[in-house]
This record gives sequence, structure tokens and C-alpha cells, in this order.
Amino acid sequence: MNLVGFFALDKVHEMAVSSQRVIARGGPLEQVARQLRIDEIIVAVRQQRGGVLPLRSLLDCRLGGVRVTDLSRFFERVHGQVPIESLKVSWLIYGNGYRQNWRRTFMKRVFDILVAAVLLVLTLPIMFIVALMILLEDGGPIVYRQQRVGARGAVFTLLKFRSMSKNAEKGNAVWASVNDDRVTRVGKFLRRTRVDELPQLLNVLKGEMSFVGPRPERPEFVAMLTERIPFYAVRHSVKPGLTGWAQVRYSYGATVEQSVKKLEYDLYYVKNHTLVLDLVILLETVRVVLLGEGAR
Repeated sequence: MNLVGFFALDKVHEMAVSSQRVIARGGPLEQVARQLRIDEIIVAVRQQRGGVLPLRSLLDCRLGGVRVTDLSRFFERVHGQVPIESLKVSWLIYGNGYRQNWRRTFMKRVFDILVAAVLLVLTLPIMFIVALMILLEDGGPIVYRQQRVGARGAVFTLLKFRSMSKNAEKGNAVWASVNDDRVTRVGKFLRRTRVDELPQLLNVLKGEMSFVGPRPERPEFVAMLTERIPFYAVRHSVKPGLTGWAQVRYSYGATVEQSVKKLEYDLYYVKNHTLVLDLVILLETVRVVLLGEGAR
């Protein structure tokens, strides 16, 4: 992809871009596009009403064979994410995707049950050893139960091997941080290898989670993020997952700003999820686990 330049609509837009990137106006947009042999125009303007955009020029470009794409669809196609700041409700309503038919749901559920059952049998020896390690270091409980928000906003109990010290959260819920002193020595190993997530295979079998989907958040965080981030609740239109598109494309999110970036990837998954994309994410998850990326 070759970025030719930026066609500013006025001096205000021109000031926001490096002068080397601004295309000198040699005429109307359609004429400039023809002279420079432009294949695609990305409309990166917040207000896209007729009084701001040169709609007639864009139409002439489109009729002349030039592809015209808005910023949300461009980011979706190239980066696998949807920028929240440029997202409009119309994109959610009229856009392609959102394959929520019964065939897709049935195939995903069968896949989840089969893989979860097989992995549960294969990892039983590992889980027995992990349970013993937790008991020897810090005693019980071995499994940590935590409320999380799932599909359609339903709250369920998520299971994890306990990786933090007992009574790690006596006060309000807080995100895990880098080098969190609440994490035990065994817990650091469990988090780095993601072994602490193995009990969630039971959540998958129960139908509360899927193998692939947005990672479930705690109700306290969901309430706060829904209030502060537009379209946050859209991620709950599918089941949460053991792993997800945001997990393999972005690091751990422990702030509102990082949660916005994760949501941009979650929205891409919600809109475009297929069995093929699920398999790609699972393969990417293997790489992430082996390299220990994003663990806290």
C-alpha cells in the first residue's frame, strides 16, 4: 500500500498533517485523483455531512473507478480493529458481518465441547501437579472463583487456579499490574504459561464461555467501562472466550485507554468472527503462550 498524500478540505485540516504529506491543490478532488492515478480514497473526517465533505467530487471519483472508504472500514480491513473515535452507530447497523445465525452458533458450540473435553482429559495430570504446587506453597483454596460478565450481560462464576496470595483483594477490585506483589511464586509461573486458565475448560463445557471470544471482565469494571467508553456493551453480544483477537493482537489492558484499544479489536471479532478466524486466533494463542507475551 502506497500512501500518496492528504487532500485537505480546509486550512484547519491541513494544519493537522505534516506539510510534506499535503497534496497541492491542482483542481477539484476528482481531477487530482485522476492526475495522481489514485486507486482508493480514505475519508478520515469526523463530520461527514454534505456541508463538510465534497460529496459531488467523491461521487465523481467513485463513478470513475476510484474506491471510496471511510476510516472505520479502512482500519477494519488493514489493521483488524475498529477505531472507536470514528465509529458511528450506522456502521454497526448497516455494516456487513455479525454472523449470529443458528448454524454458526451450533458449529461453534460443537467445536467448543469437543476441544474442551479432549483438553480436559489431556491436561488432568498437569492440573493435578499445579494443584499440589499451590497447596505446598500457600495452602488452599486451589481454585479461585470470580464473577465475570458474559454474553448478553449475564454474570457467571469464572474458574481459575489461584495465582495470588489469600485475600489479595480486601478492598475494591483492581487490575493486575506489572510485577504485582500479590502474585505468588507459583502464580507467576501459572500466569506466564497461562496454566491458571485451565479450569475455565469447565466454563466452556457449561456453555458460559467459548474457546474464542472477548475476554470476560468483572462486573465492577464493566459498569465503569460501559459508562466511559462508547459501544463497550457490543462486545457482550457473543460469548466470552478463553482467548480472543484482542489477546493475540494487543497486550494486557489495565487502564481505560488500554481497554479502548482492546475494544477496537473485540469489535472487529464480533463483526467478523468465523470458524476460520477462530482457528487463526487459536494458532496465534500458541505463539503468545510460548513467548509469554502480555502475561501479568
